Amino acid sequence: MRRRVKITGIGPVTPAGIGREAFFRGINDPVSRVRLLSQLDQTAGPFIGAEILDFDLKNYAPELDPRRLARHTQFGLAAAILATADAGLTPAEANELNPVVVTGTSLMDFDRISREIHIVQKKGPRYAMARNLYETSLVKIPGTISEFIGPAARMFSLQSSCCSGLDAVGQAAELVATGQSNLAITGGTECPLTYHPMVEFNAAELSPVGLENPEKACRPFDLWRSTGVIGEGAAMLILEPEDSPRPAYAWITGYGYANDANGLAGEGIGEAARIALANAGRRPDEVDYICAWGPGHRVIDNNEATAMRRVFQDKLPEIPVTSIKGMIGTALAASGPIQAASTALSLRHSLLPPTVNWETPDPHCPLNLSSRPRYLGANVAIVNAHGMAGSNAVIVIERLCPR
Repeated sequence: MRRRVKITGIGPVTPAGIGREAFFRGINDPVSRVRLLSQLDQTAGPFIGAEILDFDLKNYAPELDPRRLARHTQFGLAAAILATADAGLTPAEANELNPVVVTGTSLMDFDRISREIHIVQKKGPRYAMARNLYETSLVKIPGTISEFIGPAARMFSLQSSCCSGLDAVGQAAELVATGQSNLAITGGTECPLTYHPMVEFNAAELSPVGLENPEKACRPFDLWRSTGVIGEGAAMLILEPEDSPRPAYAWITGYGYANDANGLAGEGIGEAARIALANAGRRPDEVDYICAWGPGHRVIDNNEATAMRRVFQDKLPEIPVTSIKGMIGTALAASGPIQAASTALSLRHSLLPPTVNWETPDPHCPLNLSSRPRYLGANVAIVNAHGMAGSNAVIVIERLCPR
């Protein structure tokens, strides 16, 4: 017999704020955190992105040496520590609940890999560091989190491009729903704001180059949008079954994933949404909030809006829609879990975040958007994610006590 799954802990590490309270305040402040990345070699740029300032792993795990952990692993561990504490759990208590750690990350630690390649080419193979085989890999992230929880924690990492984090949440929810675990620590983490892969993102025109006003670069669903902006960060959620004694923020009731058809970026979001709603036992006309992927890319935004029209039809103009990418950029695999954290808090507080930099409506994206926060009650929400490989994922999040 399936169990309902609830979110009992939220641990965001984002440019808008670190920790649940700071994050929720920041995500509702209509200010862009996109800046010039002055630490990167600007001869191939300039590079812009949404960076987390003043992050220090010692504030969360003082016993660890940050030099031995990739930055995305540091973000993921800090997010897991914050989420566990937010749920009112100690690691020892979590370890007794047959825990599972499921994380999603899109990219390995390109920075450390490229630096070692340079050193080996310059000085010779004896300078190769064996530990980098593990420390730069994606599995190091859930491995480090499971070490924090204790020996009972099982773990695995997912890689499905930018959907990895939301897929991790969906898969973890299934493990809890089917009784395979009584506690899941799940989410995504990403740190792409280094010379590699940023130079590749610029070359692929997935990040803007040479803009005078970087804070205006990402304009989700706006008529004058061009491309997205890359960000960094993490978000981890604590998922537990309905009979857990801990209070919850929201339910996760459905999950779906699908590939793009006909080569149209974002086309599969519609199919993933239909699957997720079917799994949740909800009709499209019951959805009253959409947390969109909306990276500010001309093609991807347009195709996501088209897919949503096909799913929700005439009701779409009535459904409030937001994209938080204009504020904090696209943190690849971490974006979906960050959106899920935002959505769970939005449902709880009846406060929807703004779509920063949305100013001029695009007729091809007839969505119910606002550049300011909105006090609106919602009961059933979907969270969308899209990946460059044509992957798509959607989860359904529901308010604890419908109005």
